[in-house]
Amino acid sequence: MRKAILNGKRMISREVAHAYLKRKLGFPDYYGRNLDALWDLLATIHEPFEIRIYNRGSALEKMGEYGERLLSTIDEAADENPRITVRYCN
Repeated sequence: MRKAILNGKRMISREVAHAYLKRKLGFPDYYGRNLDALWDLLATIHEPFEIRIYNRGSALEKMGEYGERLLSTIDEAADENPRITVRYCN
């Protein structure tokens, strides 16, 4: 099973968050760095993949509504793709 550990403290803006997600989730260079692209790549995962997210509140504090939408996109993709498990840790 692939695993990725995300730290909400590292997600301080849209640009920084998408660069961080690209690196931590192993996305290809063509990743569009937006919520649609995030959804698309998560939907194409074909092997078990666990995403652990620490410091969720910090991401929400720094990015506000966009942070909520970003985390919701990850959650919704996991709901649609049975190979993805998301765990919030703190």
